[in-house]
Amino acid sequence: MNQSNPVTWRTHYALFVLATIYVFNYIDRQLMTIVIEPVKLEFGISDTGIGLLSGVTFAVFYTVFGFPLGRLSDRIGRKPVIAFSCLVWSIVTMLCGMAGNFLTLMLARIGVAVGEAGGTAPSVAMVSDMYPPHRRSTALAVLMLGSSLGAIVGLGLGGWIAQHYGWRYAFLLIGAPGILLGLLLLFTVRSPKPAAAPTPLEQSALQQGWLQTLIELLRMPSFLWLVLAGGAAAVAGYAIGTWSPSFLIRSHGLNMQEAGFLVGVVGGTGSTIGTLVCGMLTDRMARRDVGWQIGVPLLGTLVSIPFALAYFLWPQGTAFYIGSIAVPQAFLFYSAFGFFGVWWVAPCLSAITHLFPATRLAQATAIFVMSMTLLGVGVGPLLVGMLSDYFTPSLGGEALRYALASSVSMLLLAVLFLAMALPRYRTQLARPTTPLVEPDADAVTV
Repeated sequence: MNQSNPVTWRTHYALFVLATIYVFNYIDRQLMTIVIEPVKLEFGISDTGIGLLSGVTFAVFYTVFGFPLGRLSDRIGRKPVIAFSCLVWSIVTMLCGMAGNFLTLMLARIGVAVGEAGGTAPSVAMVSDMYPPHRRSTALAVLMLGSSLGAIVGLGLGGWIAQHYGWRYAFLLIGAPGILLGLLLLFTVRSPKPAAAPTPLEQSALQQGWLQTLIELLRMPSFLWLVLAGGAAAVAGYAIGTWSPSFLIRSHGLNMQEAGFLVGVVGGTGSTIGTLVCGMLTDRMARRDVGWQIGVPLLGTLVSIPFALAYFLWPQGTAFYIGSIAVPQAFLFYSAFGFFGVWWVAPCLSAITHLFPATRLAQATAIFVMSMTLLGVGVGPLLVGMLSDYFTPSLGGEALRYALASSVSMLLLAVLFLAMALPRYRTQLARPTTPLVEPDADAVTV
């Protein structure tokens, strides 16, 4: 449904800038992960409190602002929304380092959430505008490298800064580059031109109220199952990503810098490779059968499950040393999980770009990302924190291990939802001329 402009060096440059911005989007979002222990110590909060700080509070405000900002980018263009959002979340990330108590830190994290709500969905839509359908999964995989590279920099560098200079300096130093990146996008990247004028139906859709648009998008069966799959996979993914450094500290005796290096640099490298591989594989396989657009993330998620369980349930023991860091045997399974556990992200986002026209794309992507955030960021870390507190009286220092193992069950649910989406997606693409639901002339605009 969604066409694109000719691909030139300017296209690749724009993708590079967007991907770099997304790296810092993810760094600023995930930096809280590596500083959990010193923040808990300074402010005297529980694991449940950390789950609220890094999860629910962030997710609720991200979700509230995500759809309106996606809607705004469909109307005024992607670039200004992304650029100004980047400026906001970068400035407020620096303010996190100045928080004097738990409440002010939470308010600053709310500001980060509001800023980042305007980043992902418009970026996906802008990449879709720039690249043709048969290259889109690979291009979006490059964009989605931000999560893996963000983990490498945020957890690796953030852990090093926090270990040597304190957690406050980590926020101050890592938040600053995003200000320059927002300005770079605003003044050096050209917005892609519309490949075609909106049809009368698409033009009418632009005038709809947000509630009517939301309902119509979710009435598309393949899209609804993709949204549910993304939410379920994100619950496990964000829970594991948020608590893995603390798990390595508590159950395997690493310090903050060592845990940040392993989860960020080693695990992030595996995720980076996995993201690129799944993007290229999806583009190649989908040329043969469009069903592989969903089949690749389904298989990748299924394969990742036993590796995740082995990571959490494997006993203590050193596999080898990286310098002075004793790498736990269990961490070898995390590396494999990192490779396969990201296979659902870029292909699912690319699938959405094939379902909707440009006038609806950022809004549809925003719904998918909102589901990931509200359920993943909001529920995942909080659920594991609550389970850890619940298990502590009986399991002591190993409570977090079993709380994290329990979260892996959500990946099975994601596999089921992807299996439900696959035939519906294939059927819908076989009827590419099927229009969106005609807007009701009598509907009330919200």
